[in-house]
Amino acid sequence: MITSALIGAAALIGWKVVARPEQARLPLASSFGPTPTLPSPNPTLVPTINVATPVGWAKEQTPQPARGLAVHAFATGLDHPRWLYTLPNGDILVAETNSPGTDIDTIKNRAARFVMGWAGAGEKSPDRIMLLRDTDGDGVADTRTVFLEHLHSPLGMALVGQTLYVANADAIMAFPYTSGALFIHDAGTKVADLPSGYNHHWTKNLLASPDGQFLYVTVGSNSNVAEHGMEAEEGRARIMQLELATGKLTPYATGLRNPNGLGWEPQTGALWVAVNERDEIGSDLVPDYITSVRPGGFYGWPYSYYGQHVDTRVQPQRPDLVASAIVPDYALGSHTASLGLAFSANATALPETWRHGLFVAQHGSWNRRPKSGYQVLYIPFANGQPVSLPTQVLGGFLSADDTHAHGRPVGLTVDGAGALLVADDVGGVVWQVRAAP
Repeated sequence: MITSALIGAAALIGWKVVARPEQARLPLASSFGPTPTLPSPNPTLVPTINVATPVGWAKEQTPQPARGLAVHAFATGLDHPRWLYTLPNGDILVAETNSPGTDIDTIKNRAARFVMGWAGAGEKSPDRIMLLRDTDGDGVADTRTVFLEHLHSPLGMALVGQTLYVANADAIMAFPYTSGALFIHDAGTKVADLPSGYNHHWTKNLLASPDGQFLYVTVGSNSNVAEHGMEAEEGRARIMQLELATGKLTPYATGLRNPNGLGWEPQTGALWVAVNERDEIGSDLVPDYITSVRPGGFYGWPYSYYGQHVDTRVQPQRPDLVASAIVPDYALGSHTASLGLAFSANATALPETWRHGLFVAQHGSWNRRPKSGYQVLYIPFANGQPVSLPTQVLGGFLSADDTHAHGRPVGLTVDGAGALLVADDVGGVVWQVRAAP
């Protein structure tokens, strides 16, 4: 029987029968850096859908590292590993997680779920955090335990003192932690509710302030460009600040469509974030980005992008907000799905040339032809700012003909040995990157 979801999906992928499907007209490199090229929007009746079918990794197959680097599997056989966190004793926490599946039931959302399932993101969420430990220092985890379970699409993790905070899709939870523990059986305590409902962008990340007084929380939008109305976006598309002493949760920066990775820039101490921008106005728009975060700043969504570039799909407009919209610091390419972020100052297991910047994981596009993302990048920094175009750290996630995905990089962390770890949710692997022998 043909379901309405399949009908909707068939309508959305109707580009296959179009003689001249929409595609990028500019080189991808033009949408990188502090001053990306922003052409006129090119909306189409049917959105561009160009998804890589997941196939996994063959035995002994790995991503392709940059010259001077080596990569191997730190852990395999994981169930949708999406986010990573390094504990002070060197243990690695891995959030095995996926969407809670609570989007409102529309034909477009059914089709989107179909497409995301096609891309390898449609499985039921494992709802747990695994602990990985490398006891002999050989770069392979030889201890693996279920550290926390019965969660609700968890993502962000942050240890403050002896308390581990976990961001579920709908709330921040606190758990007592003892150094070296292999599991936590405590049910946890709810610290704060987070916007949930139908959770179009469900991932909620956490970062503790250096003094341990605050948590910074990412909350994505409930739509592409507020097509369900601004009431559905209450408390969304922003970074929140949680004061741990009082439990007070307040907006820190707004107008960020889907913020994910967070990090403290080591020279200036500034907060940086990776943000996914909007879709469906052409393969050349809009670039995802990294940016330093100004307290109280507004970054445009949904009314504009990259400062004052108005998105006419959003009505009514807010020219007062558009006039105040901050231009992001650095573009990361259109539709790259840039998610994980990790500063490299502590990456001592990598050559010196890789230790003065920022790593970004790009999960990969669905709304661009040709595909973009599907890689891990390094952006050099100087004086607290990006200074040149990025260098690929890991590639080879796509097949040679770009039709299939062996894996898709998501979360990043620098481990206790100074190596870079990369969570690959489609491949079910955590990769470790070090200097080549």
